[in-house]
Amino acid sequence: MADPAQHAAGTQGADGTRHAHGDGGDHGGHGSHGGHDAHGAHVHHRGHAGRAGHGPAGDAGWRTAVQATLHCLTGCAIGEVLGMILGTALGLPGGATVVLSIALAFGFGYALTMRGVLKAGLPVRRAVKVALAADTVSILVMELIDNTVMVTVPGAMDAGLGNALFWAALAGSLALAFVLTVPVNRWMIARGRGHAVVHAHHQH
Repeated sequence: MADPAQHAAGTQGADGTRHAHGDGGDHGGHGSHGGHDAHGAHVHHRGHAGRAGHGPAGDAGWRTAVQATLHCLTGCAIGEVLGMILGTALGLPGGATVVLSIALAFGFGYALTMRGVLKAGLPVRRAVKVALAADTVSILVMELIDNTVMVTVPGAMDAGLGNALFWAALAGSLALAFVLTVPVNRWMIARGRGHAVVHAHHQH
């Protein structure tokens, strides 16, 4: 009859080596499962970090959206101010001045984008298409918000360039337009549209 103590410690093979049984094998199995669990948790964490709005990719998308909106803001601000100056100098009514300002805002916004892609080596016709694809929605949203605020603020449109009310209303309208346009640009860039088209050409 086999000795229970000998059976618990292990069996001895023909070469004199004792083979362990019992707890040692069980712990090895649990260690393997622990490794798989840790690996699964790591993969899950990486997948969660890579979702839209999280992790480095999401942060880069927001940074690009802010830069794109600042680009549009520059063109809009130049167009707005120049349009008001010309409208005042020419004695245009308020509605005509707004239309002139919007037209100039689009013109300067497109021109700023074209300058960058032309430096990247694109021909003029292709640069125009890139500018239209990159800036149209962004400038449209910004101008809609900007001019709505300017028209809504009492007396802002009739205040004139020498009045602090005009400049305060313009600054506030541009700031609000910037804040509300950034998410729009972020949404478009995440889908390969808007200024994502410009960045694709700069990378080549």
